[in-house]
Amino acid sequence: MDIETFTTSNPAATNELGKHLAARLRAGDCVALTGDLGTGKTALVRGIASGLGLADQRMVSSPTYVLVQEYPAAVTVYHLDLYRMTSPEAELGELALEEMLADGVVLIEWAERAQAALPRPRWEIGIAITSARGRRFTMRRVE
Repeated sequence: MDIETFTTSNPAATNELGKHLAARLRAGDCVALTGDLGTGKTALVRGIASGLGLADQRMVSSPTYVLVQEYPAAVTVYHLDLYRMTSPEAELGELALEEMLADGVVLIEWAERAQAALPRPRWEIGIAITSARGRRFTMRRVE
């Protein structure tokens, strides 16, 4: 499995990286996002959703309290957040993940909380803070 690393120096660059990464995604793809609070998971999702055809990035917000946001794009984007789930692996199964994957791209924040329940194949993107505004993104395909 090849690991790719990308760096950004500000939120706008993170958004552009998301647009670039979106070109690799198709309906049925799952992207597992990991990183501490404030690393830019939702900023990356904004870029990915835009790259997949979402007309208004302002629609994208962290789904922490609603668990799933659905965005209309060329391919439907499902944005999940596992941060507040008490039993993320069990609850992820209740969210009809397979149905989402049938017609859309699924982006999961705090994916490390349900590692064993995540579908394969999938993309994994780890995000780390490198400076006040800088971020490092490590991406790999898990088969």
